[in-house]
Amino acid sequence: MPAIEINVINKSTNPLPEYATAGSSGMDLRASLQEPVSFRPLQRLLIPTGLFIELPAGYEAQVRPRSGLAIKQGITCLNTPGTIDADYRGEIKIILINLSGEEQVINHGDRIAQLVIQKVEKACWKETDELAITARNEGGFGHTGHQ
Repeated sequence: MPAIEINVINKSTNPLPEYATAGSSGMDLRASLQEPVSFRPLQRLLIPTGLFIELPAGYEAQVRPRSGLAIKQGITCLNTPGTIDADYRGEIKIILINLSGEEQVINHGDRIAQLVIQKVEKACWKETDELAITARNEGGFGHTGHQ
């Protein structure tokens, strides 16, 4: 499958994000910091990456947590997945939260999130007076698999 080209400005000293393996869906984003930052349990931080991107129309970038950071340090992303719209030109920044019981530190160059590029379908509403009946119908919030 051919890769789409995305214009990027890298104002950090970190390398550009890349896929770790041929089967990877996301590219690791790294912290771009002047000095390490520490944060207490349940504290939220906005961490810069130094990256600015120009997505083609019809695409979005999704910011997702890194499983290793979550399991090893209890750090994850809020607003997940975060959406970067095709018309956004500001710096990519990551909202992190410390869910561990200990103070945690983020250093310059730490891999703090993943970036996944996705196509976006546009929808238009068609008002109606009724919807098609399904086997599930109005069941939700844990309904499937229960009688």
